[in-house]
Amino acid sequence: MCGIAGVIDLVGERTVPDDVVRRMARAIVHRGPDEEGFHFGAGIALASRRLSIVGLADGQQPVTNEDRNIHVVFNGELFDHLDRRRELEARGHRLVKHCDTEIIPHLWEDLRESMFERLRGQFAIALWDERARQLTLGRDRFGICPIYWTRQGDWLLFASEIKALLASGMVPAKPDRRGIDHVFTFAAMPGPRTCFEGIQLLLPGHFLQITPANERGASSVISERAYWEMNFPDRGDEDPGDDPKRLVDDFEKVLLQAVEERLRADVPVGAYLSGGVDSSMIVAMACRIKGPAINTYTIRVDSPELDELSAANLTAKHVGTKPPIVQEFRKSDATETYPHLIRAAEAPVVDTSCAAMLQLAQRVHANGQKVVLTGEGSDEWLLGYPWYKLAKLINYLDVLPGVRLSELARRSYLRLHGVPQYPRAFRQHTEDLVGGPNAWIDAYGLLGLSKLRFYSEQMHEVRAQSDPWGELQFPLERAKRWHPLNRGVWVAGRVTLAGLLLQAKGDRVAMHSSVEVRYPFLDEEVFDFLARIHPRWKLRGFRDKHLLRLLAERWVPKSIARRQKVIFRAPLDSFHLDPEPAYVAQLLSEESLRRTGYFDVAAVHQWRKEFRNMRPGSMPRLSVEMGLAAVVATQLWHHLYLDSNLAELP
Repeated sequence: MCGIAGVIDLVGERTVPDDVVRRMARAIVHRGPDEEGFHFGAGIALASRRLSIVGLADGQQPVTNEDRNIHVVFNGELFDHLDRRRELEARGHRLVKHCDTEIIPHLWEDLRESMFERLRGQFAIALWDERARQLTLGRDRFGICPIYWTRQGDWLLFASEIKALLASGMVPAKPDRRGIDHVFTFAAMPGPRTCFEGIQLLLPGHFLQITPANERGASSVISERAYWEMNFPDRGDEDPGDDPKRLVDDFEKVLLQAVEERLRADVPVGAYLSGGVDSSMIVAMACRIKGPAINTYTIRVDSPELDELSAANLTAKHVGTKPPIVQEFRKSDATETYPHLIRAAEAPVVDTSCAAMLQLAQRVHANGQKVVLTGEGSDEWLLGYPWYKLAKLINYLDVLPGVRLSELARRSYLRLHGVPQYPRAFRQHTEDLVGGPNAWIDAYGLLGLSKLRFYSEQMHEVRAQSDPWGELQFPLERAKRWHPLNRGVWVAGRVTLAGLLLQAKGDRVAMHSSVEVRYPFLDEEVFDFLARIHPRWKLRGFRDKHLLRLLAERWVPKSIARRQKVIFRAPLDSFHLDPEPAYVAQLLSEESLRRTGYFDVAAVHQWRKEFRNMRPGSMPRLSVEMGLAAVVATQLWHHLYLDSNLAELP
């Protein structure tokens, strides 16, 4: 991984101030502490901060073609670059380096925009074509590597992180309240909207092309296109998997290949290991390929029901590798780490376990490693989240045509526990946007209820005009032909995966410590394989990740293969238990809440008292805890990026 940034003049060939681009690069030095590189041309400037993983000696960026008229800065890894290199050389291209970045300008010469369809891996690319005077920004299929951009007058700026845009001195930091409404809708920032006004996140599988105005009178053009989108067979056309053994064999082959490719590096590769089947499978396969000396890392949460250390140790012993390196995470660590987490994530973060992942990446870095494998993507592609089962159970109530007893049950439960509710038409509108009932509407709704509890008058006005579900650009006409469970897979991949797990729990917290995370389950062929099989191989009755569990029985202890999913999280109530951190009290003081204007002061203070009397572990209390965590996170984000007078941080 690396960090990239740049500036382009949209109306001519003005010189980009040298200090602007260098400030942008310095702001993301954590993404690439090994070296920096720049390209300055007429009306264009590119910057790179490099984390050396492949081609250690000669992988300096920017990288060019033979004629030096195509310049590339690159963040990520192309796992099949050796194959692409041989193909390019056979067609007469001359490649002189050993890094994967070098294939990009040569592929562009042959394929231009079609190049993106050929790239395999995780990447964010900025390519300047001098002859065409065109800048192209592109991002990988699933959104592993980020790239943000903004237009400021006659300039366009881009960077791997928002803090680099702000460091330019050309981008003012202003809140986008609709972006905050997205946080309270999804507990994630799926993009393109961010919490900063005028700053957009390029969507996964998309590329942006910028052509400045020219002397012939043509105006500047900024256009965005998708080169890849998640897709599934029409319902009834899925692979039925009539031969279970062959299906498991085929899945084993494609996943093993994905792991092998992500072990390719010129530095040692480690792995995260929890007690779950996903990371256990990745570690087992990695040890089979590379030998048992791979370092593994795990978190021990100071809470018995969340502690997975014994299961992680069992997997390590079974596959023959040494016990995992343990990062302890106490309740107090959440509050102590959160300011660092929000600074890294650049958005309010509701999931407190992201703070634990920040500490785990610090442990990896302290251990001298730059690369780790992890199991994200499995739950998304294989229906691993518990709300799929809950939705399936509730939907059994809908036995009478035209009567939604499931909806009545949901509303009755909320009413019984005194939880605020949206009008029925609101849920119907949301379902219409995603092709019908969807388990994720319930999952996100737990936090979404907090809008009714905590929003200020101003935020309620924003909510009335905002449509976060509509902004997802769900492919409704195509998706109507999919199995309903595959519509859930699309939402999981577009929102939770891209907007949380690969952002606040992945790239941003890992790269904060100069650590690259690689994801075998996000291999293109793994996704294609799992997308085309029938959903019964993902959710069999009430058994999630059915196909993976069948495969895992070949590789890990059966107790791990059959272990029910435990959602990794840290305690949500850490901010509100005695003794309360001083900065939390300051962020939630009447003065600070009025300064930001996002939340109702009386409601915040009321619920901070009342939730302590609610039954621990109950759904109503969990909803309030999530909401209060989101309020704290939003206030903290505002303090760190917009107004440093809300609190005194330790």
